[in-house]
Amino acid sequence: MASDQQSSIVQRHLVERRAAPGPAVQGRTLTRLKNCYALSFKTLGLSVIALAKTPFLLPYLGVAPLLKGAPAFSGMGSALLGRVTIGENAELGSFSVLRADGHVVEVGSDFSIGRHSTVHISHEIYGAFIGHHVSVGSNSVVHACTVEDDCVVQDEVCVLDGALIGRGSVIAQGSVVSARAVLPAGHWCAGHPALPLRPVDVQELAELHQQTRAQARVASDLPAAARWTTTLAVVQGYVAANVTGTGELRMGRDSSVWFGCIVDAAMHGVDIGAGTNVQDNSILRSSERALVIGANSTIGHNVLMHDCTIGDRVLIGMGSVLAPGTVVQDDVLLAAGSTTEPGQVLEAGWLWRGQPARPVTRMDPKKQQLMEQSALVYCEYAREFALQQKIALQMSA
Repeated sequence: MASDQQSSIVQRHLVERRAAPGPAVQGRTLTRLKNCYALSFKTLGLSVIALAKTPFLLPYLGVAPLLKGAPAFSGMGSALLGRVTIGENAELGSFSVLRADGHVVEVGSDFSIGRHSTVHISHEIYGAFIGHHVSVGSNSVVHACTVEDDCVVQDEVCVLDGALIGRGSVIAQGSVVSARAVLPAGHWCAGHPALPLRPVDVQELAELHQQTRAQARVASDLPAAARWTTTLAVVQGYVAANVTGTGELRMGRDSSVWFGCIVDAAMHGVDIGAGTNVQDNSILRSSERALVIGANSTIGHNVLMHDCTIGDRVLIGMGSVLAPGTVVQDDVLLAAGSTTEPGQVLEAGWLWRGQPARPVTRMDPKKQQLMEQSALVYCEYAREFALQQKIALQMSA
């Protein structure tokens, strides 16, 4: 019975991640936004400007995204950032993000990516290389890996650094492809970690492409006018131009909230400590209490957090779902694709993993150093994108 309840809770949060929208805009929220309008071009920008022109494009260190042809479809809030090269006939779902700062992202022709999915790199280690006719579903992360031609990556998938997915393979919904994993061509792969389970024939693969691509063109849940975020102390941190939702972001110095993130915090807001980054397409939700994130922490791509308290020097792996009331103490690493139970406490100084998360091993100096380096790298990224965003939004105003 307990297992059934736990499964139900996790499934509910996964559904919430797919649903994405925040509550309706309240009058006081719009008023506060008008009051901070003068600051908007310093760090915040107004979402409506970024959402009106798709895809939203920004260079990184002087290198702009290269599109080999106009996208066949570009949904509201989609973004191509930095050293991205993308082929002809791309379909970019609403709030999909392809970001290439610390390395390159190279994508072939006839690419499709669903709503709130993310493609990113590993700083100066791995780029992201995606072949021709690849279909990516919604709320998935393709990170610093190689995906060969004709693959399907379904919804809620995480593909981790250095992985290789062979031509014509399918990664099933909810799977996690481990770092440096090699998955063979032409197979249905599933699980956490994803393993090849059976061959995929040509007809099944074609049908899966069609199903996945249909999602990319689904419109966003809310009109642009209803997607706003009020930000306090914006001069201290960086908020990407297409961050949306309702509620207050109270940000410390050198903190950052990245592209496609949703703030659903109308009642209590979100506190983000100095030097902390919340990466692309994550959802920050507070309904019963403020969501609090400590200093020098990293919240990975496509994470859902609800009424949580996160300590200092923490890394929450991409695609994780943190249930209401979760407490993550200082110096914790939560592995990608993990989940927590309501009210669960993740004890300081441990690597946690699983669904639900369990302690695996004590943190060591090497892991701690990598976590600290991640936070510092994002401070560098944020400074450059804040500058480029300021220029782009001033030109669009």
